[in-house]
Amino acid sequence: MESSWDLSSRRFSSLWGGGGRVWVIPPLMQRVARTGSQELFVLSVFALCLGVALLTATVGLGIEMGAFVAGLMISEVEYADQALHSVLPMRDVFATLFFASIGMLIDPGFLQGNLGILVGLVAIVMLGKALIVTPLVTLFGYPLKTALIVGLGINQIGEFSFVLAGAAQELELFSPQLYGLTTGTTAVTLVITPFLLKASPQIFSRLERLPWVGSILRASQAPRTIAVEESISGHIVVAGFGRVGQTLVRLLRSQGHKVLVIDNNEATMQTLREQKISYLYGDASSELVLQKAYLSRAKALAIALPDPSATRLTLKRALSLAPELDVTVRAHVNQEIDTLYHLGAQEVVQPEFEASLEMGAHMLLSLGGATSQVQQLVKTYRAGRYRAILPEGQDHLAPAQLETAVEGLEGEWFNLKANSPLVGLTLAQADIRRLTGGTVMANRRSKRVNRYPSPQTVLEAGDQLLLIGNVAERNAFRELLMGKAQPSAGRPEHWLEVREGSPIAGQTLAQANLLHQYGVMVQAIEHNKHLSRFPDADSVMQVGDRLLVCGKAEDIKQVRKLLEPIDQSKQ
Repeated sequence: MESSWDLSSRRFSSLWGGGGRVWVIPPLMQRVARTGSQELFVLSVFALCLGVALLTATVGLGIEMGAFVAGLMISEVEYADQALHSVLPMRDVFATLFFASIGMLIDPGFLQGNLGILVGLVAIVMLGKALIVTPLVTLFGYPLKTALIVGLGINQIGEFSFVLAGAAQELELFSPQLYGLTTGTTAVTLVITPFLLKASPQIFSRLERLPWVGSILRASQAPRTIAVEESISGHIVVAGFGRVGQTLVRLLRSQGHKVLVIDNNEATMQTLREQKISYLYGDASSELVLQKAYLSRAKALAIALPDPSATRLTLKRALSLAPELDVTVRAHVNQEIDTLYHLGAQEVVQPEFEASLEMGAHMLLSLGGATSQVQQLVKTYRAGRYRAILPEGQDHLAPAQLETAVEGLEGEWFNLKANSPLVGLTLAQADIRRLTGGTVMANRRSKRVNRYPSPQTVLEAGDQLLLIGNVAERNAFRELLMGKAQPSAGRPEHWLEVREGSPIAGQTLAQANLLHQYGVMVQAIEHNKHLSRFPDADSVMQVGDRLLVCGKAEDIKQVRKLLEPIDQSKQ
C-alpha cells in the first residue's frame, strides 16, 4: 500500500516530468517577454512561483518544496538571468518579513520564565557546534586561529529551524514549551554570533598574550607548505593571491621580477606550483610565516588580502621584522587609508578611488585635456591620499571610528612628561616607529584628540599618545619616554651588518663601548630575524647580526669599517 508521501510524490512527478517544464514554461515566458513589459514579466514570474508552490502544497509536498521547484523550473528558461535580476530586490523584503514574523512568534515572558534552561541550551548549541566545526576546519590544513573563527561564525542555529519547528508543532511532535525553547534558542544564537565575530580580533589578541594558549595559536600558524629557497633575495612578496594579487603577480613577473606569494588557499598553491612561483602556504598575518618570507632581503611587500584586520596585522608585523621594507597596501574602505599610512605603508591603494581616477583621466583626455595636466592632476590626488575626492566630512574619523580602524591591534595611551627626551621633537625627529616598532595613532592635548598626527606634529609636555604595538614595542616606547634610550633627533641612522672578521664579533655592547669610542649609539639589534630594540649593555653582537646605529655621519663611517671589514682575500 502506498504511503501518502509516495502518492503525492508520484502525482507531482507526473506533473513535473510530463513535459511542463519543457513544453509549457519556456513558450509562456517567451510570450511574456515579447510584450516588452517589465511589470508583466515580474508578475508572471511571481505568479509562476506562487502557483507551483500552491500546487505542491495541495498534493502534500509543502509550499517550501514548491518554491524550490519553481526556482529550478525558471532556471532552465533562457530568461532565467533576467528573472533573477527582477526578483532579487524582493529577496531582502521577504527576508525582512521573515524575521519580523519570527520575532512575533517569540514570547518574551516565556523566555524570561525559562531563562535558566534557555542559557543552558544556548551554551550547549554554540559550544557544541564550535567543538564540531573547529576540528573539521583544522583537518583541511587551516591554522587553529582560522578554525576557531569559523567555529564562532557558524555556531548558531540556522533560520530554517523556525520552519522545521513550526511544522513539528503543527504535527504535534513539539509541545508548546519545546517549541518556545527551540525558537528562543535559535533567536538568541542568531543575535549573539555577529557580536562574537566582531569581537574575535580582541578575543584572540588577549588569548595570544596567555603563555600556553598563545604558544599553541602561534605554533598552528606556522607555514604548512613551503616552496622558498633559503638563499632567496631581491624578491617581491605578495600577500594574498585573489583577483588583485593574481593580476599584480602577472604584472611583476612580466617585468622580470622575482615573486614570492603568501596565501592559505590550497587551490591557489596548485596554481603557483604549475607556474613555478615561490610560495608560502599559510596566514600572511602570522609572524612565523612572515619570517619564512625573508622580508629583510626582499625589495618590497604588497598586501592584497580580503580581510581588513589581517591586512593591518600583516603590515604591522612585517615592518617589525623589516623596518625599512617598502610596503604597498590595498585599502578596503575610505577609513582605512590614514590608518595604513600611519602603520608604515609607503603607498595605500583604494580600488574604488583608483577606478574613479582612471575613468576621469580617460574622459578628460578624450575631451581634449593635455596629457601632462591630466597626469599631474591624478598624481596630486594620489599624493593627497584621495582627500580631495573624499565625500564631505569623511576626511577625518570620529573617536568611535578610530577604535574600529585599529581593530585587532594592541594599543595603549602614554603620558608625555616634561622631562621626557621626546618633548620639543616632531614625530619625524622622534622616529618612534623605527626605534620601538610602535606607531603613534593619536595625540590627545587639552581634551582634544588629534587623530593621525602628521610627522611635523611637535610633541609637548602633557600630551597623551596612543601607541599601537605589542607588549615588547610598548615597553620599548616606555623606555624611550623615560629617557633610557635617546631618539635620533634627526641624526643619521643606518643598518650595519656584523660580518666575518669584525673585531667586535662576539663582544657585548659594553665591551665594544661604541658610544664612548665613536659617539655612536646602537638603537636596535636584529638577530635571526628577531629585533631587539634598545639592547642592554650585555647584548652580544654576533656575525650576521644587523645593528641600527645612530650618530654623526663621519662616526658611522668609522663604525662601518669596524663592523664590515673588507675581505683582503677578495681584493
